[in-house]
Amino acid sequence: MTNYLGSKISLLLAILLPMLMSCNSSSARGQETGANLTDSIAAADSAAAAPDSVDLLFAGDAMQHSSQSKAALRSNGTYDYSTCFTLVEPYIQSADYAVVNLECPLGGRPYTGYPCFSAPDEYAWQLKKSGFDLLLTANNHCLDRRDAGLRRTIKMLDSMKIPHVGTYVDAAARSSQLPLIADIKGFKVAFLDYTYGTNGIKIQGNVVVDYIDKPKMEADIKAARAAGAQVVCVNMHWGIEYKLSPNSDQTSLAQWLVDHGADLVIGGHPHVLEPFKMVHSTATGRDALVVYSMGNFISGQKPVDTRVGAMVRVTLKREAGGKAVAVSHPRYKLFYCQHPAGRGTNFTLIPEDQPGKVRSSDRANFERAINRAHTLVMANNHDVDQDR
Repeated sequence: MTNYLGSKISLLLAILLPMLMSCNSSSARGQETGANLTDSIAAADSAAAAPDSVDLLFAGDAMQHSSQSKAALRSNGTYDYSTCFTLVEPYIQSADYAVVNLECPLGGRPYTGYPCFSAPDEYAWQLKKSGFDLLLTANNHCLDRRDAGLRRTIKMLDSMKIPHVGTYVDAAARSSQLPLIADIKGFKVAFLDYTYGTNGIKIQGNVVVDYIDKPKMEADIKAARAAGAQVVCVNMHWGIEYKLSPNSDQTSLAQWLVDHGADLVIGGHPHVLEPFKMVHSTATGRDALVVYSMGNFISGQKPVDTRVGAMVRVTLKREAGGKAVAVSHPRYKLFYCQHPAGRGTNFTLIPEDQPGKVRSSDRANFERAINRAHTLVMANNHDVDQDR
């Protein structure tokens, strides 16, 4: 027992003596040094853990037509969209940050499709579960359920803890929430979102929709840079529906955005694919990725060109010194939207490289849609490759 106590006392002294000596020699400066040392260690660990590159992923228009909500409805009155995205989820989730356009308000019941949408809340929740980190809400359907629908959409997304950008409950909310800068493993990326219009539906109260407006966009880009953004991504709801190439307004506005500091210009709205390209700015001396349209992410639309979409992926890489970031290795993956075959089946997104997942009865449509996409649209890409 004596030996046991002696060993315990010796061990206790071995622990306490260095602590007591440290306390006797401490000063305010010494304590500050200890705190700084802790901070330095944490900073060093953070720097060591920070990767040299991250991948961003973008998808097109997430629509919600009546045929989609009908297919998702279950006997207990809930809506299940899980099987819609199963085949594309691995690709989405492999990116460090994923963005999609939510082109339907969560306006509450009754749920409706075109021309004035209102989607079940489960739809947005499934987009989050499938891997999307940010939902874009500035589009021509965001006011389909008027101001109340816009406010409810924001309320529901906030309750699900889903980040969003493009619409706001009032000007004060916009001021407090912009610039939206995501810290993606140490990369500071700002996201902005604008729409050409809202189908003629006007704001009745004090909600805010970010419409395309050059002075506002220029100010927002500058504010994002001032707030520390290393990369600025401007999302645009623009163009002409069902056109397979951008119009002059899109191309000139894209160049203007790049010249004013946008590193990524990501477009939607046409519901079909339009080409992607790297654009150089003599004003900034840098190259930026411009995606004119990724087509639909998912929809109930039937025309062949609306049933094939793209997910665009880009790598952000640190340049010399680690402060500047370059946009590199832009690439895309095509997929096909297979419609339900009958009761109990749902809409399903099928990657181009998984043709075996397509029903035999739908194989001709799949091949036609993918071939048209490659021949009529993707052949016009510049410096943007297919992701294999």
